[in-house]
Amino acid sequence: MKVLQFPLARISIGFIAGILAAYYFTPSVSFVFSLLFIAVSLFVVSYFASKRNIINPLYFGISTYFLSCSIGVSSQIAHTDSFRASNYIHNKTVFEKPHRLSVVIREKLRSSLSNERYIVLVKQIDDSIKTGKLLLNIRKDSLKHQLEVGTHLQIYGNLYENRLVKNPNQFDYGKYLESKQIYAQIYTETSDLKIGSRIDKNIWYYSSKLRAKIIKNLENNGFNKIELQVAAALILGQQQDISPDIIKDYQFAGAVHILSVSGLHIGFILLFVTFLLKPFPNTKRGSIFKLIVILFSLISFGLIAGFAPSVIRSVTMFSFVAIGIFLRRSTNIFHTLLVSMLLILLVQPSFFFFFFFQLSYMSFYFILWLHPLLAQLWKPKNKILNYFWEILTVSFAAQIGTLPLSIYYFHQFPGLFFVTNLIIIPFLSLIMALGALVMVLAALDFVPLFLSKSLEWSIYILNKIINSIASLEQFIFRDIPFNWQLLLSLYLLIITTIIWFKKPSFNRLIMTLIAVLIFQLAYFQTYWTIEKQSELIVFNSYKNTIIAERIGKNITLNTSDSLLKTSDKNQVVKSYSIGNFSNLKTKKRLQNLMYFKGNKILIIDSLGVYPKDIRPDIVVFTQSPKINFERFLQTIKPKIIIADASNFHNIQKLWEESCTKQNIPFHATTEKGYYRLD
Repeated sequence: MKVLQFPLARISIGFIAGILAAYYFTPSVSFVFSLLFIAVSLFVVSYFASKRNIINPLYFGISTYFLSCSIGVSSQIAHTDSFRASNYIHNKTVFEKPHRLSVVIREKLRSSLSNERYIVLVKQIDDSIKTGKLLLNIRKDSLKHQLEVGTHLQIYGNLYENRLVKNPNQFDYGKYLESKQIYAQIYTETSDLKIGSRIDKNIWYYSSKLRAKIIKNLENNGFNKIELQVAAALILGQQQDISPDIIKDYQFAGAVHILSVSGLHIGFILLFVTFLLKPFPNTKRGSIFKLIVILFSLISFGLIAGFAPSVIRSVTMFSFVAIGIFLRRSTNIFHTLLVSMLLILLVQPSFFFFFFFQLSYMSFYFILWLHPLLAQLWKPKNKILNYFWEILTVSFAAQIGTLPLSIYYFHQFPGLFFVTNLIIIPFLSLIMALGALVMVLAALDFVPLFLSKSLEWSIYILNKIINSIASLEQFIFRDIPFNWQLLLSLYLLIITTIIWFKKPSFNRLIMTLIAVLIFQLAYFQTYWTIEKQSELIVFNSYKNTIIAERIGKNITLNTSDSLLKTSDKNQVVKSYSIGNFSNLKTKKRLQNLMYFKGNKILIIDSLGVYPKDIRPDIVVFTQSPKINFERFLQTIKPKIIIADASNFHNIQKLWEESCTKQNIPFHATTEKGYYRLD
């Protein structure tokens, strides 16, 4: 871990700590400016004091890290749109009534089942100048053609805040949108949409037009639709139109990373361009020319790929490597990696919270660190064997580095990842070289049929191989419970093991054993905490009623007859059981009366039948029962009313009004999400 001795490494750690602090604690702007002023003052004073030997240099080091942390805090706040006074969320009535909006399309997203989706930039709301990003949803039936990036739109409609997570342990889509500075959505049809004649012809517009031109030329050349979708993802960074079945196959095969343009793809581009430039002499002028061409090629590829976080990281990283080689300096690749990361996070600190950004850096770091150690275990004399051994060790190093993150986010692990990479890496190198050539020619309106068909057939074979590996589902380890404590402790175990493996010693062995103990403690602490817990959950499930009782790690599911047989596969139930390290032990048909922790729970379904003399603590309404609600409240007098997502929305509103009149709490899962009783 000599990299930590590099001052910039410790500065980067302080900077990232500042980003995390700002993200989780959201300090005020005034506090941030005060903190930054204090940090700068301490840094200046300690610098001159240490120069004159008035104070210990250690204090200057501490002030430096404090300053880097403060810069991290201020960068996160400065790049968070919600802190800007002009952002639309500061409009008090923005979510209360319909508005006239002027927006500009920034990016086309993957379509949903019913809507075409775009990220748009807000320019004006009613008569006020506003800023910010929105997620625009246009009903598919009403949209005749896709809209171009840069198009100005006039929209009339309601803005909806990002929805809260409606069920426990599910993916927080609202939080994800917030990380991209999107705080609301708007749904519309073309009847409420006015498409302006003006188009902002910026870098994003030309990038989008170029990608569209390339794809159109390939379509006109007879390129098969499925293979074209994969080609667009591999080379152009466009995953919007790729089939969910294709993505699923790549996930199960452990190769989904190749569908997102990252270091692997940029590395191939760098090698390909370097190979093409070999005939040029290594003179001063020749080297300058090579460097300019390489940098131009990398930036151009990044632009075409849409400058996603992983693309920006990779382009920045390899640009630094190219410059280091040109300057003839012994550039430490770890330092280059840190510099690229620091520069990216200075410009866009929210990238740190993106999964693919984390995955990209972790895989690259472990390839640089672990791969040389693995490669030394065996030195094949045969060139072909050595080639495949290199692929295997690189793949294994990357997988070890990303394993905890993959399990944490996806709760699954592809057991055949090494087989997949052994097979697809040679294919991918061919596809990237051939694809880059075909895309350049397509951009110039010249696509030789033999080249496009070669690319198409290469991707077809790749998809078939991936599908064959993905079909071996017995090698896919699914539904693995994992939390952040296990994530951190597993990384500690992996890192200490590699340090010991690199240079065995007694002290390093003790350090590794301590890491093993910490991981075990994290595991047992998690299960001990779970065993002490007990709770009842009323889920938010559209048109269905699902109630779970969890005692420790055992779940008893109460639901309707129609869901009893399929409840094991229900995504809501699966997410809950995985997130709570629990198992579905018992399934019961939903009854009208339940008891939990001394609470009497009455469940009233569509029949509206209930005993008049009962005095329940909690009442759950399902399937929109037709009863005299106000009389029911006066007679039963429950402590709380719960309405799940199986009830009609208009009936829930009437119930809520009646509860408000009688000062009885009302919880609608469609509005507030799941109900928990613990």
